[in-house]
Amino acid sequence: MAVAALKRKPELKIFNASMHVTRVEEWCVEAETVEEARELLAAGAGYRYQIGECINIEVDSVIDAIKVAKDSGKTYPRRITSLMLRR
Repeated sequence: MAVAALKRKPELKIFNASMHVTRVEEWCVEAETVEEARELLAAGAGYRYQIGECINIEVDSVIDAIKVAKDSGKTYPRRITSLMLRR
């Protein structure tokens, strides 16, 4: 038990990722017919009624945010880089 208490936990790093997320959402639009509603929704009209479940996630790229910041001469507080990851 004493040995386990002395072991150090690995230091976690912050990584930024670009991800493609697909979700099914429910949208609403006012229209006179189903066909008109389809056209309006296809054109971007209406509003999201309810966010749906995520059905697919693909990771496009992952970068080490701290290394990029150091290489570019920028400094970011740890909290900001962790928020960048959550976007």
